[in-house]
Formats: sequence, structure tokens, C-alpha cells
Amino acid sequence: MVKKRSRWELIYDLLKVTLEERSAKKTRIMQRAYLDWRNFQKYFKLLLEKGFIAKCNNPEDSYEITEKGMELLERLKNVDEIRTVGEMLG
Repeated sequence: MVKKRSRWELIYDLLKVTLEERSAKKTRIMQRAYLDWRNFQKYFKLLLEKGFIAKCNNPEDSYEITEKGMELLERLKNVDEIRTVGEMLG
């Protein structure tokens, strides 16, 4: 059975993939984050509008994580670590 990811887990995955890919097209990010097109569009648009991801100048139609996105990624990573420890304790 596949565990359903929370909104924050989806955002974390999108930011992480965008960071790892450096300069990637939407389709590549969507595939690596294991998202369907509808959910990808919803969350990717939000990240773009809020300035966590930005369109690159080169290559055309590619995207990269911003400094603001890096900060959010780090915060989400810390939350995930705290949650994991909580699950281990009880």
C-alpha cells in the first residue's frame, strides 16, 4: 500500500528535485517527484508565485530553486527529521 504524501511532503519533494536537477524542465521535475500532472501544476505554480522556484534564462523553459526555496527546503527537512524522531519514540 502506498502512503499518501502530505502537502508539505509534495512541496519538499518538488524543491529537492529542483535543487538536484539544477536547471530542469517541468516534465523532468514532475517525473522525478513522482507527481501526476494535475498535482504537479498546482504545487509548482504555487512555488513559482511565491518565489521558491524561478525560471532560468538558459536553457529555455528550465527552472531552478531560489535562495528562498533553499531556506524552505531546509526548514521542511528539519520538520521531517523531528517527525521521524517522534514516530520512533512513540
